[in-house]
Amino acid sequence: MAVVMNVAFPYEIDGRGRTSETAEDTHVRDLVAQVLFTAPGERVNRPDFGCGLLRLAFEPNSDALAATLQLTVQGSLQQWLGERIEIETVQVEHTEATLRVTVAYRIRRSGRREVATFEEER
Repeated sequence: MAVVMNVAFPYEIDGRGRTSETAEDTHVRDLVAQVLFTAPGERVNRPDFGCGLLRLAFEPNSDALAATLQLTVQGSLQQWLGERIEIETVQVEHTEATLRVTVAYRIRRSGRREVATFEEER
């Protein structure tokens, strides 16, 4: 049986001088955040990785922006994390200067359901 190590994000060294680890649900939430906040082209060896949420955060708030973000987020999460999670819903809310993305998903390995909300103020 393989040992699964869930590396903490952001990367850090623990008190023993080793790579910090975290619980699986926290690790998966960190992976979701990485997909959302990484812009395509930002990673040298994975130029397609990410959905560019921050790039779109500076666009004028509108229903069209929310719909675009919803599709972009869901597609990117399915592409990059589809083997680890099953996306249940993606909700995008925009109010004045705040963009809020809520992702409900199920961790495939454990069957555990999680909801993660990410906010960006503009």
